[in-house]
Amino acid sequence: MSALDSDFTKNSFQRNNSAGPSLLPTIILGALFFIFGFVTWLNGTLIQYLKIACELNTYQALLVAFAFYISYFVMALPSSWILKKTGFKNGMMLGLLVMAAGALLFIPAANSRTYEIFLTGLFVIGTGLSILQTASNPYVTIVGPIESAAARISIMGICNKAAGVLAPIVLGAIVLADADALTEKLKTMDAASKAVQLNELAARVVMPYSVMAGVLVFLAFMIRMSPLPEIESEQEDDASGFLSEKNSILEYPNLILGVIALFLYVGVEVMAGDTIGTFGTSQEIALSETKYFTSYTLIAMVIGYILGIITIPKIIKQQTALAISASIGILFSICALVTHGYIAVLFIALLGLANALMWPAIWPLAIHGLGKFTKTGSAMLIMAIAGGATLPLIYGKLADVQSIGHQMAYFIMIPCYLFILFYSVKGYSYKKW
Repeated sequence: MSALDSDFTKNSFQRNNSAGPSLLPTIILGALFFIFGFVTWLNGTLIQYLKIACELNTYQALLVAFAFYISYFVMALPSSWILKKTGFKNGMMLGLLVMAAGALLFIPAANSRTYEIFLTGLFVIGTGLSILQTASNPYVTIVGPIESAAARISIMGICNKAAGVLAPIVLGAIVLADADALTEKLKTMDAASKAVQLNELAARVVMPYSVMAGVLVFLAFMIRMSPLPEIESEQEDDASGFLSEKNSILEYPNLILGVIALFLYVGVEVMAGDTIGTFGTSQEIALSETKYFTSYTLIAMVIGYILGIITIPKIIKQQTALAISASIGILFSICALVTHGYIAVLFIALLGLANALMWPAIWPLAIHGLGKFTKTGSAMLIMAIAGGATLPLIYGKLADVQSIGHQMAYFIMIPCYLFILFYSVKGYSYKKW
């Protein structure tokens, strides 16, 4: 998930674009967006892994998503302040180093098998990622001519989602290699033997996260030595080109309703990606298969993203794409509730197709016409990523209720998609309350 920062005027873009496009900066940015996707979509596998290693129920395991995504809410405004102090290039380096520190926290967490330290590490990783994304998004526009910015945005999106496909496969193969046999063994072990086995399981995460920390530090060094230009932020003027007669950001219904829509969208997106594994297990599908299910959701998102590149705005408008996506989301959610086994899991995975175009559609509709409030509106939309922290927890709480269970808990997706549908049809066009 990413959006271009609107804090920079056309003059900034023109100054930095005068040198023309550069392949190396584009490759560097592609690597960063790959990292965004890889780190973000490790959570689906981590949830299943930590549920076993730390002996958690579904609600507790989904604190993984909460710890990660709540960092965006906490850091949305501080990130801008940090970047004013460090500059954008140094801010990118700082974000990578903070992420590396979070990855290293997995070592003491694994050695002590302490869930709270795992969650702290995830929060720190999310904090670094929020700084990194805030700093790196504007570069997608300025590293080449403004006329080809859309193509670069598309490339970054594909890098991001392709990494999301690979992440669960790589981590699942390492930490959940023999998960089915292990869970059966744990059922018959005495307390002492069980503790030894779980400690061994917890230790499996040390190597991949140590490697991740090393890669992040290396990338930080590469950013420091890279030819990426420094971005000059402009004065607090009306960067969007719109003049505003309103006195408060709360007077813009399209933004406020857009923040709610984005909150709900991120919530259902994270549910579709991060809970599909535990849902598959509840459908009596082997862990050897469910550990890869997050990848299926991301494959559906990649397909949806490519369809969006082809069709928007040449064939359909962005609000139409949003309406179609929300309608598909409602349909697939209902199908997931009334089917069983692999078919039900398939419909959860296909929600990736419904979710793919929501971020790029909601963002411009919500921020349109804000004038001098554009920066504040952008920060509010970033804070709405907290939907990924909140809604999966509600799902987890409901899934642990015996009379509801994992499958029926997905009913909370339907009102989310209904609100997004309302926003795509009417809400985005409201100019006053």
